[in-house]
Amino acid sequence: MRPLFLLLLGAVSAWAQLFSYGVRAGVPLNNFLDAAQSQQFAFNATNRYIVGPTAELHLPFGLGVEVDVLYRHFNYNESVNLGSVLVGNSTSGNAWEFPLLAKYRIPMKVVHPFVDAGVAWDTLSGLTQTITDTGPPNHTITSTMSTPAGLNTTTTRGFVMGAGLSVKVLVIHVSPEIRFTRWGAQHFIDPNGLLHSNVNQGEFLVGITF
Repeated sequence: MRPLFLLLLGAVSAWAQLFSYGVRAGVPLNNFLDAAQSQQFAFNATNRYIVGPTAELHLPFGLGVEVDVLYRHFNYNESVNLGSVLVGNSTSGNAWEFPLLAKYRIPMKVVHPFVDAGVAWDTLSGLTQTITDTGPPNHTITSTMSTPAGLNTTTTRGFVMGAGLSVKVLVIHVSPEIRFTRWGAQHFIDPNGLLHSNVNQGEFLVGITF
């Protein structure tokens, strides 16, 4: 019985060294949406956090393969002043990002600098746009749609690269990282040129893995 227990314990230990999992969270370093201002149009866009599970397969010579599922919620408000008529819309949605990365850790005793690069897919879900048309007193029209005006594509892919540090604290690894993604297409392109989604995306992320 004891040899079997030691064998199982060794297998668990080897698996823990081969595979790690946890959560990755952070904040964007630039806006998901960029908006221009004019005398008639005004935009306000928000996107405050990124969070999701992460897993990594550890390979020899400091190499590894990481996959993440990162979620962010975004919304933007638009108001258009046409003199006697005020038109406003409120749009919200979810963006799901799936990076697949090759990683290299520089071997050091305590702190392990690393670089990573790969591809990512990004898809939008739960899109909702509510438009309110306010004219003379007691004249308000409200409509809701699932395909916002200016939507170009719900899915895109791009190239990812990043760099950071991995630090072991007791039984967990803490990995702050700066990551840059170049997307192949814009999710939103406003016909008037006042609103568009960025193809360049910067993020500060912190991973906590076991």
